[in-house]
Amino acid sequence: MNLALWIAAGVLAAIALAGGITKAFVPKAKLAATPGGEWTGRASAGFIKALGVVEILAAVGLILPAVLDIAPVLVPVTAACWVLLMIGAMVTHLRDGGWKFVLVNLVYLAIAVFVAWGRFGPHSFS
Repeated sequence: MNLALWIAAGVLAAIALAGGITKAFVPKAKLAATPGGEWTGRASAGFIKALGVVEILAAVGLILPAVLDIAPVLVPVTAACWVLLMIGAMVTHLRDGGWKFVLVNLVYLAIAVFVAWGRFGPHSFS
């Protein structure tokens, strides 16, 4: 189970890093032109960049605290915060009618719930 939690956290961190880098460094106009990125046309560039930074920090928070054994409780806290972020993403995509993106976000949410449950509960780092 510990290995499954590490793999889930690693997959979630890779997803968060990819999304974060995209939002932080790709121009707003290019994001708005991509499928699933329509919402960026209604958001400010600063908000999009800030969201990208939050996602990059989430990627760090899912892995680094446990690897360095410095405040490893941040791993499930980050996973729980990712759940909230995915709820917001699902609402945003629902407004645009992007059902397939809602389903993708639901999968990410499920992975985050698994990590939070496992690391807060039976397989915590303490």
